[in-house]
Amino acid sequence: MRAVPTILHLDMDAFFAAAEQAAKPSLRGKPVVVGGLGPRGVVSTASYEARRFGVHSAMPMAQARRLCPNAAYLVPRFALYREVSGQVMELLGRLSPLVEPLSLDEAFVDLEAGGVADGRRSARRAGEQLRRDILAVTGLSGSVGLAGSKMLAKIGSERAKPDGLVLIEPGTERELLAPLSVRILPGVGPATGEHLRRAGMTTVSHLAGAGEDELVRLLGKAHGASLYRMALGQDDRPVVSERDTKSVSVEDTFDVDLHDRARVRAEVVRLAGRCVERLRDAGRSGRTVVLKVRRYDFSTLTRSETLRGPTDDPEVVREAAGRLLEAVDTTGGVRLLGVGVTGLADFTQEDLFAQAATERAAVLELAAEEAAPGPAAPPEPAADEPPSGTGRRWLAGHDVRHDEYGAGWVQGSGVGRVTVRFEDPYATAPGRVRTFRVDDPALKPSDPLPLVRSAPDGPGEPDGRGEPDGSGRPAGPDGTAPGVEADTGEGPPGRSGEAVTAGAGPEGQVRSSSPASRPKSRSGGGGVGAEIPSP
Repeated sequence: MRAVPTILHLDMDAFFAAAEQAAKPSLRGKPVVVGGLGPRGVVSTASYEARRFGVHSAMPMAQARRLCPNAAYLVPRFALYREVSGQVMELLGRLSPLVEPLSLDEAFVDLEAGGVADGRRSARRAGEQLRRDILAVTGLSGSVGLAGSKMLAKIGSERAKPDGLVLIEPGTERELLAPLSVRILPGVGPATGEHLRRAGMTTVSHLAGAGEDELVRLLGKAHGASLYRMALGQDDRPVVSERDTKSVSVEDTFDVDLHDRARVRAEVVRLAGRCVERLRDAGRSGRTVVLKVRRYDFSTLTRSETLRGPTDDPEVVREAAGRLLEAVDTTGGVRLLGVGVTGLADFTQEDLFAQAATERAAVLELAAEEAAPGPAAPPEPAADEPPSGTGRRWLAGHDVRHDEYGAGWVQGSGVGRVTVRFEDPYATAPGRVRTFRVDDPALKPSDPLPLVRSAPDGPGEPDGRGEPDGSGRPAGPDGTAPGVEADTGEGPPGRSGEAVTAGAGPEGQVRSSSPASRPKSRSGGGGVGAEIPSP
């Protein structure tokens, strides 16, 4: 425990939803919900406007729609979120060499290690400057907690939300924690919280009063002793700049249970490919392949196979996942599939196993072609594919560019049509709405535009892209600045029939079918510049 509040915790406010509002002028000040839009989708992030209706992270999307039917429901744009997260993490890196990221929008920073703070006043100055810098660089707000420990700094940032700063004075920890729920402490989830509730312990003061021996009896030696120290406000965990990744995995929840065994296997192959992409992006390899199957009755089965050596070969992972699937009964239907790799290493075992797997796949493919009596019939389209002949997938909220109208985003799609609102982050008024055929050749997917326009080269000069407004072409009559052409942006697999219900437009709601996402919970409260004073 430190005697000065030099551990900082930053948490961006409603990050995904706030980024969407910053990118889309027509959604500013309106309820926005980001997540999986299918019947089994869950809320990843809800804007503060949506939270007033009771919508929160991890809520089923169907329930969110009932609570807030007029919100804008959008598919996540991880390419944008990663870009903004990189900008925020760069700012944190300027404060200290010890930055511990927890997710795209959350991190601990050791201000003392960076030499920017050695006491209460300097820590507050650093926190306030960080918030100003984040707003200037990203256009978004973040909440900051300052304390002498990681646990209390995180509690401070939660109390500061939205867009605030809370400094917890060392020495006031027990008074602050005493009335709070036991769920505020690290390591107390729903199961542990319910176990403690049955024992009559619902607040942190109850834990402190129960004593270490009682908590050890209830929860075990390691967990009970740790929880007792936390209840007393004692947390000596250091900020670590490198967190070792133990596994890489991907999973999808399907809107309709999968019964076709061939379809199930195809999904496993697809997930294995995505898993290997993430593995390679992290510069890692792994030797244990894990398959997760959740069946129609919510029973979840996990199977694993350990290879002879670490690998990042997609064929090896696909083949191992396929073998694991053969041992699982999927007769009643499958609602979720996942593929992961554990036992990570920084190198790849280039042995004959991987080579043999690749060669075996090639031989099987050649044999299938030779055995085919004639042209193969086209496969039956999957439930998540667009109408035959279109080949286009328009995800609600994702970026597009039209040859005539410029930059915009998908407001809705269905029955062979896609509705686009043409506006960019720099517009001061909502953009106009146009509807096109889903196969319109003038409409193309696009990369996200930066949320904050870069400064021009000089006063009154263009910024190098053709026009003084920085868009590369004149602004439209509605005040929007058309965007620039870019390659296809990233995003989860889409499907026909996806749409966003935006309160600002006349378009109706169309149910979608994108895989559910796994969000992180958020809570509100707090205010700007708040401080927990000494008693």
